[in-house]
Amino acid sequence: MVKYRCTVCNYVYDEEKEEIKFSDLSADWRCPVCNAPKSAFVDLKESESVKSLEKTDSTVSHVMVNQMGQWGIKYVFGIPGTSSLGVTEAIRNQDTIQYFQVRHEQTAAFMASAYGKLTGNVAACLTVAGPGATNLATGLYDAKMDNSPVLALTGQVPRVLIGPGSFQEIDQHSFFEPISVFNKPIMYKEQTTTLVTLAIKHALLKKGVSHLSIPNDVQKQNYASKLIPFTGKVASTSVSPSPHLIKEAAEIINSSHRPVILAGFGAVEQGKKLLKMARKIDSPIVTTFRGKGIVDADEELYVGSHGGIGSTAAAQLVQKSDILIIIGSSYSDMTQIPEKRTIQIDIDPLMLGKSYPVEVSLLGDSSQIIPQLDELLDPQERIEYRGEIRKLKQKWYQQLEMEADSSKKPLRAPYIIKVLNEKIKKDAIITLDVGEHTWWFGRNFHMKSSQKLLMSCSLASMGFGLPAAMAAQITYPEKQVVCITGDGGFSMIMADFLTAVKYDLPVKIFLFNNQQLGMIKQEQLVENYPNYQTELLNCDFAAFAQNCGGTGIKVSQPEQLEESIEKAISTVGPVIVDIDTDPVRFI
Repeated sequence: MVKYRCTVCNYVYDEEKEEIKFSDLSADWRCPVCNAPKSAFVDLKESESVKSLEKTDSTVSHVMVNQMGQWGIKYVFGIPGTSSLGVTEAIRNQDTIQYFQVRHEQTAAFMASAYGKLTGNVAACLTVAGPGATNLATGLYDAKMDNSPVLALTGQVPRVLIGPGSFQEIDQHSFFEPISVFNKPIMYKEQTTTLVTLAIKHALLKKGVSHLSIPNDVQKQNYASKLIPFTGKVASTSVSPSPHLIKEAAEIINSSHRPVILAGFGAVEQGKKLLKMARKIDSPIVTTFRGKGIVDADEELYVGSHGGIGSTAAAQLVQKSDILIIIGSSYSDMTQIPEKRTIQIDIDPLMLGKSYPVEVSLLGDSSQIIPQLDELLDPQERIEYRGEIRKLKQKWYQQLEMEADSSKKPLRAPYIIKVLNEKIKKDAIITLDVGEHTWWFGRNFHMKSSQKLLMSCSLASMGFGLPAAMAAQITYPEKQVVCITGDGGFSMIMADFLTAVKYDLPVKIFLFNNQQLGMIKQEQLVENYPNYQTELLNCDFAAFAQNCGGTGIKVSQPEQLEESIEKAISTVGPVIVDIDTDPVRFI
């Protein structure tokens, strides 16, 4: 019998106790505590009884790795090295956790961050002391800023050598302190299970990075210990506001004439509930960039994203609204939410009223609050408002269609996005790098609610796309995984295309090759600077893919694009489609 954890509230479904296998539950079954969907659950590797490691060759590393598996960690990404060999050996000697060797530690941290964003579960990244540890920083900052749970494990020099400045010794505790929600060294073997479970617990509950540093001599000490079970050790995070506040919010919405629902990443998986509420009160739905795909782009009431990559329809409707219902948005400056009368729903109390005072703050899970609020809303039929919504959306779609000109040479980004929109599967996982292509994707791509989007949101770090795609493909091997990247971002981590080939991860990489840091070039123009140092000297990325053992496809003419994308999608194994694009943005 297996136990499953809800990644939203930490409720544990125990097959033995419930007497029904989790796989036998209906597809529309919901978490009995927080109402999260069945897809929000991950399996735990808890033993039927609390396991004891009694082997005479058991070490601190064996206990640590088995404790990680006991709490549901499935993957470790990293590079083996001198000061982490004890932990690496312990991973080799068990069959619960898979280890994936990468070519750069930044990739390992990005993969762990992407996995946390995708699943709500914890993955680990493992590296050596000194340079290995410092190379994790960018990926871990991505996790920190996007609230992704990650466990970072670093080796350390033997305890007796800490202090005088030994080979590869740095002050790792101070280095990781600003990145982490939990940051401790394991200095004594008796600390092992306690600190490992506390690290994972902090990562889950505080939604951030936990770091454990393990001196080389401690890793190899003989040690046996009972493992601590997950069940009963982590509190439910299900939160719901007072019925009085929900009633007050409903009364304000009921008295409005031009409500707008603005949904961010905190409303992911709540698309059906949002649509039900929007249809009931005849309200348009707008999303943040990270919230794209909460509802199908083709839904009548969905009008696009708001902000720098947003639609004109979304901007006009938000500006003319008399009440905004904002759900799970971080109020990023890129989203450009104006000061309006607002009902705000968020699980993080620090987000409530973050930028402007709000009429009513509803603290808790959107999965619980949306249905409760919906029950108190009066049905509204706003015929003129619906007509306005429809016309604005049609006008926006006509603009996008006009931009997607297939006759222009070199290929224009809007046309590439249009073809990708038509060819990518409806349940694909899409990962984005950072650059000009990101702007076009956010603006022009029509996402489906069955698709998932991964991106470096708050940190906006180049190099995220490929590691995120590999993590997604490992997690969901049966899914189509597409990485949309640029020549600047991809070349930062391109060595790890070899990792995709090594592990036969069939990621499909569509590379916008404009031989420029295109977004920086545009920013220089906007600020009236001459173009300087944005040109890129590129290799033949398609030939690079072939040299690595993957498939490379070159696209230089518009008439080649559709066939090349179809070929890439149908090809077994990892693929790079190197697409020559216009280095100058146009609208």
